[in-house]
This record gives sequence, C-alpha cells and structure tokens, in this order.
Amino acid sequence: MTSTKKSARSSTAAAGKHDGFTAEERDAMKERAKELKSARRGSGGAKADTESEVLAKIAEMPEADRVLAERIHAVIRAAAPDLTPKLWYGMPAYARNGKVVCHFQSAQKFKSKYATLGFSDQAALDDGALWPTAYAVTKLSAAEEKRISALVKKAVG
Repeated sequence: MTSTKKSARSSTAAAGKHDGFTAEERDAMKERAKELKSARRGSGGAKADTESEVLAKIAEMPEADRVLAERIHAVIRAAAPDLTPKLWYGMPAYARNGKVVCHFQSAQKFKSKYATLGFSDQAALDDGALWPTAYAVTKLSAAEEKRISALVKKAVG
C-alpha cells in the first residue's frame, strides 16, 4: 500500500509542479501582514490616515490600472462617503466598521488580463441563489461609473 501512495505522489509531481503560493500571492500576504501590524500600532493613538495610504498605492500602479483605480476611488467615495478607504492585501479597499465591503484589484498585481472590482460578504448584494462578487473592469465611461455607484450604494444598504 505504501508503494501505491509513493507512485501516486511521484506521478502527480511529474505531471505539474506546484510549489504552493505564487510570488504575487506571497507578496500580497506580506503586505496584508504589514497592514495588520500597522493597524495594531496605530490603535492606541490617532487614527491613521488610511486614505492617503490608498492614494499612494494607487499612484504606484501602472498607468492603465492607476487611471481605473483613481476613477473607481472617486466614484466609491461619492457613492458611499461613510466607507473608509484602506489597504487590503496591498490594494485599495473600502470598509465599514473595519470590515471590507468592496475592493479594487489591479490587473498587474496578479498578472491578470483585467482589473477587478470585488465585493465581500459584507456587501448587501445577495440576489437569489447566484450573483457576481467581482466585476472585470477594462474601461470606465459614464455608464460604468453609474453602475459602480449603484452597486456600491446597494452594497452598503
């Protein structure tokens, strides 16, 4: 029986190498650990200026993602001014009572085809037994901005 287990493991390893998390995923986890450490340090004093951290992270993005992130940030801030901008896994996110409701993920971050606007389980978007929790974003016209605004308003209830 042991030889069967060994051969199954060997054939799986030969078929496709899997080393666990990608470098991008490990970087995102490291960023999240820094964010949590920073939040713990700041909890005793004045509230950290998390919006400036978000804007700084957006400014670091490649142009295509930066343009989308800047507009999405403006739309979310206008649609739901009570949401607090913060970094979440190194990406712009918007939280209520410390819990992320929605977030932007640049295409470059995980070498994706497109950027996404995602919603967590804190978002009030439930619609029957099936609904989207992330949207691909390739460009923003007035129509897309209006749709994002409506989604964010619905998400915060």
